[in-house]
Amino acid sequence: QVQLVESGGGLVQAGGSLSLSCAASGLTSSRYPMGWLRQAPGKEREFVAAISRGWSMTEYADSMKGRLTISRDKRKNMVYLQMNSLQPEDTAVYYCAATSTDRTGRLYRGEYEFDTWGQGTEVTVSS
Repeated sequence: QVQLVESGGGLVQAGGSLSLSCAASGLTSSRYPMGWLRQAPGKEREFVAAISRGWSMTEYADSMKGRLTISRDKRKNMVYLQMNSLQPEDTAVYYCAATSTDRTGRLYRGEYEFDTWGQGTEVTVSS
């Protein structure tokens, strides 16, 4: 059974940092393009960061560029998202996602491009 489980969310003050983790089971995460997306209350789910399989190219949302680092630990079958200088507008549920149908090694951004999702971890940034 394929499963993604996020952890690391919580309450943080503006300017603080959080490190989110995504544990994969039933799949070897390094063989799949992975991504982090978020959904704030009353808003649509949006792209945050992505990492490709293979050479592990990365891409970040323009609104958060410079404050994020996505990485993976192949040995632990984990994907991470380090978030710095968090702001109240970063408050959202953050989801880890994977694409199982990749044949190109490219990065994925769109919500509908990912077919495997975690349950989400909530991030709240207070002002």
